This record gives sequence, C-alpha cells and structure tokens, in this order.
Amino acid sequence: MKVIRKIIQIDEDLCDGCGGCVPACAEGALEIVDGKARVVADIYCDGLGACLGECPRGALALVEREAEEFDEHAVEERLAVRPTAEAAPGGERRVFPLAGEGCPSRRFVRAFDAGGEESALSHWPVQIRLVPADAPYLRGADLLVLADCVPVAFPSLHRDFLRGRRVLIGCPKFDDREAYVEKFTRIFRHAGIRSVTCVVMEVPCCAGLPQIVREALRRSGSRIPTEEVVIGVRGEILERRAVAAS
Repeated sequence: MKVIRKIIQIDEDLCDGCGGCVPACAEGALEIVDGKARVVADIYCDGLGACLGECPRGALALVEREAEEFDEHAVEERLAVRPTAEAAPGGERRVFPLAGEGCPSRRFVRAFDAGGEESALSHWPVQIRLVPADAPYLRGADLLVLADCVPVAFPSLHRDFLRGRRVLIGCPKFDDREAYVEKFTRIFRHAGIRSVTCVVMEVPCCAGLPQIVREALRRSGSRIPTEEVVIGVRGEILERRAVAAS
C-alpha cells in the first residue's frame, strides 16, 4: 500500500556512481546500476537517511512523497540472500557490503570451539564506526559498548557480558569522539535500545568512552538504564556502577 512518507531521492546529475552511499544503507535499498546509485525498491528504504552523509557530491536527499510502505520482513529476506559483492559483466551492476568500509552486515547463529566454549557474538561488524546507526539488529537491543582492549584483557567476556547483547567496540583515545557521540545519539533516538552496558579498562584514556555514551544519552533525550564497568589490566572486574538517567 502506498503512503506519504520520507524516502531517499537521488539526483542523477550529481551522482558519479562512487558507491559510498551503498554500504551505509543497512537495509540494502541502494545499489549502483549503470553507473548511478539507485533505490532498488521503495519497500527497502526506511527513510531514516543514514546514507545522506556518505555522498561526497550531495546527490542524496530525503524527500516526502507517495511510496510503498517500508517492509522490514522484505528487508530481512533480501539481506538473507543478497550477495556481499557482485561484479556483472561490463561493470553495469555493483552490489556493495551493507555496513560500510568493506564489512558486510551479518547476523550469526551460535558457534562453539573444539572445547565446547560458546561464542555469544550475534552480528557483524562490531566496530562503532562501521555499524550503521539504523542497523536492524540494533532495534530493541540490549547494547554492550566496549573499549577495544577489553576483549583481550577480560577472559570471560562472552559468558559474562556479550550473551544476549549487541556489541559496539571502539577506542576513545584514537577514534573520532564527536562522530561517536553523533552515532550513539542517533541510535538512542531511533533504535529503541533497552539498556546500555559500557565496559572499559582502568587506564585513563578509557574514561572517554563512558563520557561519549553519557553525552549521547543527554543529546538524544533518552532515559535508558545504563551500567558502567571497569576492568583491571590483569583482567578482573574492579567496579560496576549503575548510572542514573539524567
């Protein structure tokens, strides 16, 4: 059924077919066809506009028009069968990874190693800068935000923290702080996150990650239950504290 709603519009005169917008669309609504970005079908575009900032030529815009309703079930079916890359003869059609910077967005089933230890990772990618703010697997999720040294230092991460959560990993010292704040703000506004657990190391540079999460919660106006956990350099939990919603 067609409704009046927001949807992506592409200016073909400005589009040069670079493909930068395609990985930013977690729903796989965009492809490069005959050298231009195209919306494959209206039902795949949720109208959130995660791709807008990825076009260096400003060819993308969010417009309000009559379009088929967004169909999340159709998106899931599409992602289940869509290849991560496709090179057709003559280069007429290109399909890119779904989650940016060459990392296809995927959901996993549980895996076990030879000793029977269970992996609790349920999706890919996990780097904050690679995960689209509107990734389907973030909707209604319990979110685990990790400083990237934690998985190396804390031996039971999967069992104690990762199980049942969606994970985002980053380094507050070397990565773009403001970009992280903006991404988390969008996630908190639109994804319906149920809880946030932020796990960092005891070293001073890690203190920036909880600050990023707190600032994003403030900007988004969200009151999400949040816990902050500090891991020692020898791998033990030093502190766990609940953070009051502001």
